[in-house]
Amino acid sequence: MPWPRAVPLSADRLCLEPLTVEHADVMVDVLAPVELYHFTGGGPPSLEELRARYTRQVRGRSQDGTAGWLNWIIRPRQGRAPIGFVQATLHRTAQVTTADLAWLVTPSAQGHGFATESAERAATWLRSVDVRELRARIHPEHGASARVALRIVMHPTITRCDGEVLWRERPPASDEC
Repeated sequence: MPWPRAVPLSADRLCLEPLTVEHADVMVDVLAPVELYHFTGGGPPSLEELRARYTRQVRGRSQDGTAGWLNWIIRPRQGRAPIGFVQATLHRTAQVTTADLAWLVTPSAQGHGFATESAERAATWLRSVDVRELRARIHPEHGASARVALRIVMHPTITRCDGEVLWRERPPASDEC
């Protein structure tokens, strides 16, 4: 069964555009602030690194086909410059399809609810394509991301994955990363 493909999504104040390799040219500036990597580690990608990453991601699936990849660029409705992204990594078992959801908004656009609005819109669409469970991995000190997760009806578990707290929509049969 093929993985779903990202489609354009609209929210009240935002448009979520399916990722293209060409987005790298503008996203390199969105991802440039060093403070974005405080909780995740690493640092800003170069334009070449971002183009290579986006080339892999737009395929929509992992190399071996075991995971689906959905990526959207967040842009204010007025067509202004992008302010971040939302992504979902899909996994399928015999019973359900799950999505590991992640979001990022550049510092100059933080504090206005854009991460919540875009994550809510992506979550709603994911449910419409039969994703049965949403998960997120959030650094235990990242209060802003925890608030986004709570607003999209996720709850923290006791499971830690690479130092991050696993958040889920509903109580799982097991807490595995």
